[in-house]
Amino acid sequence: MNENYKAVRAAAQMLLNQQHGQQSRSLESEEIRSAVLRTATLFGCADIDLDAIVADLEACFQTRIGAERVLTGADEKYAPWLNKRKAAIDWKFWTRYEQYLLREKSWPQATLDRLDETTDKILGLLTDPEQSGSWDRRGMVVGHVQSGKTANYIGLIAKAADAGYKLIVVLAGFHKSLRSQTQIRLEEGFLGYDRGATAVADGMPAAPIGVGLIDPLPRANSITARADDGDFKRQVANTFAINPGGLPLLFVVKKNGPVLKNLLQWVRWAANASDERGRRYVKDVPLLVIDDEADQGSIDTKQGAINEDGTPDPDHDPTQLNRRIRELLHLFDQSAYVGYTATPFANIFIHEQGRTEQEGEDLFPRSFIVSLPAPSNYVGPAEVFGYENDAGESVPGLPIIRLVDDYAVSDDPGETEGWMPPKHKIDHVPRYYGSETLPPSLIQAIRTFILSCAARLARGQATDHNSMLVHVTRFTAVQQRVAEQIRKELLQVQRRLRYGDGDSSDQLLEELRELWENDFEPTSNEIDERYAGYRSFPNCWVDIEPFVEQAALSISVREINGQAGEVLDYVNHEGTGLNVIAVGGDKLSRGLTLEGLTVSYFLRASRMYDTLMQMGRWFGYRPGYLDLCRLYTTPELAEWYSHIAAASDELREDFNRMAASGATPREFGHRVRSHPLMMVTSQVKMRHGASIDITFDGDISETINFWRTRNRLEPNWRAAQRMIADIEASGKFPRPAPRPDGEWDRDRVGAWIWEDVSEQVVIDFLTSYKEHDASRRVKTKLLADYIRAEAGQGRLTTWSVMLANGSGSIGTLGSARFRHAERSWYLTGGDDESRAAEKESLKQQNHFRIRRLVNPTDEPQDLNDEECARAMRSTRDDWEKDPLGRAEPSRPAGPQIRRERPPTRGLLILYPLEPGGDGIKGSEKVDPTAADLPLLGFAISFPRVDSAMASRVQYVVNNIYYKQEFESSRIDDEDWT
Repeated sequence: MNENYKAVRAAAQMLLNQQHGQQSRSLESEEIRSAVLRTATLFGCADIDLDAIVADLEACFQTRIGAERVLTGADEKYAPWLNKRKAAIDWKFWTRYEQYLLREKSWPQATLDRLDETTDKILGLLTDPEQSGSWDRRGMVVGHVQSGKTANYIGLIAKAADAGYKLIVVLAGFHKSLRSQTQIRLEEGFLGYDRGATAVADGMPAAPIGVGLIDPLPRANSITARADDGDFKRQVANTFAINPGGLPLLFVVKKNGPVLKNLLQWVRWAANASDERGRRYVKDVPLLVIDDEADQGSIDTKQGAINEDGTPDPDHDPTQLNRRIRELLHLFDQSAYVGYTATPFANIFIHEQGRTEQEGEDLFPRSFIVSLPAPSNYVGPAEVFGYENDAGESVPGLPIIRLVDDYAVSDDPGETEGWMPPKHKIDHVPRYYGSETLPPSLIQAIRTFILSCAARLARGQATDHNSMLVHVTRFTAVQQRVAEQIRKELLQVQRRLRYGDGDSSDQLLEELRELWENDFEPTSNEIDERYAGYRSFPNCWVDIEPFVEQAALSISVREINGQAGEVLDYVNHEGTGLNVIAVGGDKLSRGLTLEGLTVSYFLRASRMYDTLMQMGRWFGYRPGYLDLCRLYTTPELAEWYSHIAAASDELREDFNRMAASGATPREFGHRVRSHPLMMVTSQVKMRHGASIDITFDGDISETINFWRTRNRLEPNWRAAQRMIADIEASGKFPRPAPRPDGEWDRDRVGAWIWEDVSEQVVIDFLTSYKEHDASRRVKTKLLADYIRAEAGQGRLTTWSVMLANGSGSIGTLGSARFRHAERSWYLTGGDDESRAAEKESLKQQNHFRIRRLVNPTDEPQDLNDEECARAMRSTRDDWEKDPLGRAEPSRPAGPQIRRERPPTRGLLILYPLEPGGDGIKGSEKVDPTAADLPLLGFAISFPRVDSAMASRVQYVVNNIYYKQEFESSRIDDEDWT
């Protein structure tokens, strides 16, 4: 039955690819069902679950993948090249890899097309390998945990080899198992043969695998192999005498000091040139280094890289791995470095000026950063743990988390008693209330895994792998004891299912039935109802029971650590499926893929964002079995993961803003939201970071960056219209500003103020308004969060909303008539040529900016006479203390105005800018179809409160962000033009 299932599925997928492969849209379910029915009829198969095939293909053809965001840096030796050369390159490595993913891995054509586009972009950001002279590119690709980064860089390697890169080094993590797994993936996707099976001495050709079965040519060489001892060892290095520059040459090596030393030894042997100081190097052999998990091991964590004056110390001695990676790059006159990571927290804290005489530049991604999108079928931290949407509402996570509290005697972080307390030593013996048995939560998790395996058998997924992760301690000796306890429990379950329980042969089956009906069935139904993009198979117990014993008997327990010597040999179980409970620690916490991971039992705590996120092996793709997945963990870890998910998303939003702004990696500062109990990454990796608190207490935020096209401008204007309509629907109408002494004419044209507006109306406006991606000081989500937090403390609960008046044409907003404001372009200065170039750059970015938005006379308009008078007195008092001797002020200054505004009241000022104003009108500056739309800017003036009371968001920022925020001068009232 399973072979028929696979045959019909493969044929239906091929049919859909032929019919719809070039379309970017998701396919409708009926289109997919029609193809499956046609194929099943053709094959004459009546014994397969067609609904299961339809659901399986829906996961492929209804997946959406957004565009990657790219940030590039200025480099005088780099010029765009790929589009010019693309037609002349013979894409032989890439073509067969593409066919391999299509035929063997069942990738839908639309997904392949996105991979093609993304790898083209990354390759194009490298230097043309045919470019003469010396060059050096440094970049980073940011993906998601378990999201397909390996497939991406294999595609990049294939295209780089086609384009002319001759030496490719993949730095594949710390552990032998991860290096071996990466070697296997590259043999299947790039080399086309099993390097370990190659009879090099006899000159016999290797048996083809993977892409080699599609086309044995082209050929690339590799000296590393898939075996655990297949790394670039000393004896191999001493006898390896191939000069680079012929066929592409691939090395897959661990991030290990001796291994990298061996590689450097061979490179120095192969050096074919010398510089003016006599230093040997390799000339005219383009090198590509792929640094997998680039935030681990590659970071220089030693002090002293940067002097007190901010200049690099040329004699600094970096950490061993960082030094040898940099030496490798420095030994080639033509090199490209691409770091891949899902947790770039450490990488953004590399000092952008780091450089030494011997090793050259540090690994700061100065050339480019590419942020890869997550496909719609990717199950990431936000989906698992929940998140806060754009409206500020909490969206619950998947109903797959089961909270654990029986692993220790208490939930005290310092607890040392129980089965696996937070504090334990290497000689700890796991005991549940004095007995060397498992806690009930882990027993349930094991039974859940058995049921998950049985369900996948019932769904026709018999050849798929299934894994359970048990990660509860870092000590290998304790892992051994845990694995033994799990083996005993599993053996007992297997015996009970086979032989029964004494007089009762179905007691355990009855317990499993209750678990299925009380847990699995409602969870599957809830996922079906809540997640439109996923369709489960809500099986009944009668579907599952026949497969329970078979599933239980097929499960084995493996210790995955540096001592046990056991491995996850998925490759040897292709076609039959491996069902395994993997017990481990650090080896399971980064890079290593657990195929078909369904159940995770996770107690291991880390207080670092990147370590915790990488430990989350349960993220990834779960086609056809998401509803079977379970995560058993503690309430504290669930809360921590939710926070990290929000911090990660915010950092990715910064990457997106950075890309849209046109800034380079050396120009755009990064920040990561901090946590009171966790660290962003290890302290030594954050040497060049600083902790700051962000608050809007007594501050003013104003928009100075604007979109240019109608589809971006119109929603913001509509947001203002909705806000004013809601205010006036509640019976609140505006008064003129300045405040009139007596009656006023509602038909007058001028500035207006709506008073006593609730904070929720302002929050709703901010939620709807989309600031330009180049905005650094105005982040609407952050502003809304701050207002919400302050309102929770009884502050900022009442607002004034002001409509500013300018000198342009007349417009209306609600019941108010006004004149549009006019503002000029703000350009950074320089000669006419440089200003013209900047204006053209802004145009290309769908962007223009102004110097200041707020007219200083607008900010006090919500104050009464007494508040204005106090603000004026304090302004004059401060003027008398002014050491610069500036002229006596004639109006209250902004800080003093905010000091007098009551803490319960904020001021939102709307600025409709003249579409036909100076520097804005004209097709070369703004979309002509938007000529009738005001460009809506806004400013918020926050009252000053006791600084100890004000709400704040904590961040850790890198060196660039800190300099931009605190070492550059702030705009003050006198800057308004």
